Amino acid sequence: MKRRAILGLIALCALFPGPGRAGEEPKKKKSGGADYLPFATLTGTTNRAGGRRGVLTVDCGLEVADPKLRAFADASIPRLRAAYVQVVLIYAAGLPPGAPPNAELIAQSLQRQTDLVLGRPGARLLVGAIMVN
Repeated sequence: MKRRAILGLIALCALFPGPGRAGEEPKKKKSGGADYLPFATLTGTTNRAGGRRGVLTVDCGLEVADPKLRAFADASIPRLRAAYVQVVLIYAAGLPPGAPPNAELIAQSLQRQTDLVLGRPGARLLVGAIMVN
């Protein structure tokens, strides 16, 4: 008898889904709007004043208005991230000890890599923060 009751409950659950299952809203992004693709923080090792090691961190994301290019950029996130990390590592290795990072040069280099990976312009790189710790 218990088996029939359990099967009946399973059938009722399948017919009447709970509040979180039917008509779910799409997952919201942590930051930005529908056109924004955030990236995890990019880091590179550098030398600080006094000969100690430091870390250059760059926080950035992409704004892509074209839906087709946004879908391609979303699929290309691993390639974009690899290109961005390479730029940050090279820049951080050449940064003189105690010198502030050049935000314009970093942004231009990252934008150039964005256009190369995506194959055409149309995605705009947005830089949130650049710091040496």
